[in-house]
Amino acid sequence: MSSSVVIPIQEGGEGTAPKAVKKESFQNNLSAVSCFLRGVKVEPDVRRVVHSIKVGVALVLVSLLCLVDPLYKQAGDNAMWAIMTVIVIFEFYAGATLSKGLNRGMGTILGGGLGCIAAVLAQEIGGVGNAIAIGTAVFIFGAAATYARSVPRIKKKYDYGAMIFILTFNLVVVSGLRAGVVMRIARERLSMIVMGFAICISTSLLILPNWASDELHISMASKFEHLACSIEGLLDKYFESVTDKENKADGSFKICKSVLHSKAKDESLANFAKWEPWHGKFGLSYPWDKYLQIGELLRELAATIVSLEVCIQSSRQPTADLRQLIKEPCESVASSLTWTLRELGESLMKMTRCQSETLLLPNLKSTRLELRHCMSPSRFEHACDPGEDLAVATFVFLITEMAEKLEGLAKEVDELGELAGFKTNDL
Repeated sequence: MSSSVVIPIQEGGEGTAPKAVKKESFQNNLSAVSCFLRGVKVEPDVRRVVHSIKVGVALVLVSLLCLVDPLYKQAGDNAMWAIMTVIVIFEFYAGATLSKGLNRGMGTILGGGLGCIAAVLAQEIGGVGNAIAIGTAVFIFGAAATYARSVPRIKKKYDYGAMIFILTFNLVVVSGLRAGVVMRIARERLSMIVMGFAICISTSLLILPNWASDELHISMASKFEHLACSIEGLLDKYFESVTDKENKADGSFKICKSVLHSKAKDESLANFAKWEPWHGKFGLSYPWDKYLQIGELLRELAATIVSLEVCIQSSRQPTADLRQLIKEPCESVASSLTWTLRELGESLMKMTRCQSETLLLPNLKSTRLELRHCMSPSRFEHACDPGEDLAVATFVFLITEMAEKLEGLAKEVDELGELAGFKTNDL
């Protein structure tokens, strides 16, 4: 997230969002809303500073295992595993730290347990068979775990755990080949990893936690405003040939393009959010997958807006007089689309039901009917030159596509409200 400045939140009633929202102003407002919901008025850069301090505190605490003599006598050289655990698993988001920590724990327990069993069985065989049994076990479990890492479902959530399993299994089983202290090695290493994990989780969750779920929720709700601003900017650019209008359209279009490139970040945040404990309004079984479905529909809508931009930039444009014929109905439709987008975004941000079946969907259907009337042949019978009717039809068709996609988006948001238990918004 780009750096921004904190702006004061003025008291008073909520005003309607203006049609023309500049990029910098919107980002500042979004930053303020994000900080307000989190209860900590800090900028994104300050959050990174806080995270760095938290990592430093965790490293100091875990280093006490080496610096304090009584603790060092208990931990010994194995204290390095606790320090390594803090460095490896401490992430910016609490969910990411939990994910890597639990993966590391599961991988260590499984790898250590199976490594101990394989080492004991190999020692029972003895002789040359000992080395053969160890080599066979290393090959089978290493190959199987590596293949498992290529399976999409496992790679998505347990890739790090599978890697730690391979590492731990090999270290334990090979150590057992030359020494009879397999169980002691596994036990001591596991205890140090648990200690490092406990320090990480305590620091991450108790000191100004950065929740991936909050980040995903706020960023997903803000995308509705992004797209609404993009639609308004493009309509102004199409019907007006004023420089400031074009600059505004270019700025809002850049925001729209950011929605198109948000898939990887959304999936990452949703994955981390699934690992996070109950906090705020987000329960343990919160439907984060539904957020990904909404994000996919938002990207489809953004792609249609991009197509509209390409249409507007085409060299084959209708005359100004012809555009004036469709200006009023198209602006009315665009106003309906942007209003619906903002209603959905506000519903998601405030976690309230927007009653799309009784309010939003009928409005969108009437919008589509208005567009069909706009394209009546009698309207352009004496106004179109050859080729201009196709340009106008393409423009209106893309707006119709946006209305249809918005209907599906409204249904998805309504389903999310039902699954997540959003409160009903009394109108």
